[in-house]
Amino acid sequence: MIRLVAEFVLAGISSILAIATAVHPQWIEALFRIEPDRGSGALELVTVTVFGLLALVAAGLGTRTAVRYRRAQFTGVG
Repeated sequence: MIRLVAEFVLAGISSILAIATAVHPQWIEALFRIEPDRGSGALELVTVTVFGLLALVAAGLGTRTAVRYRRAQFTGVG
């Protein structure tokens, strides 16, 4: 059950970070006061992509864990 919650929390956090980066791409520079991509936007694109993929993977794992948990409840296995 803890794994299920952790996977969905990770999916939620990753989704929020991906959306925040897409909406306000300069938050990384503002927070850390550095400009690693020198204003090209490459870091923001990579950040949105990574957090988006991480959200999809975590949500998929959470869904798989939830399905297994529900099957184990109904069949008495596990």
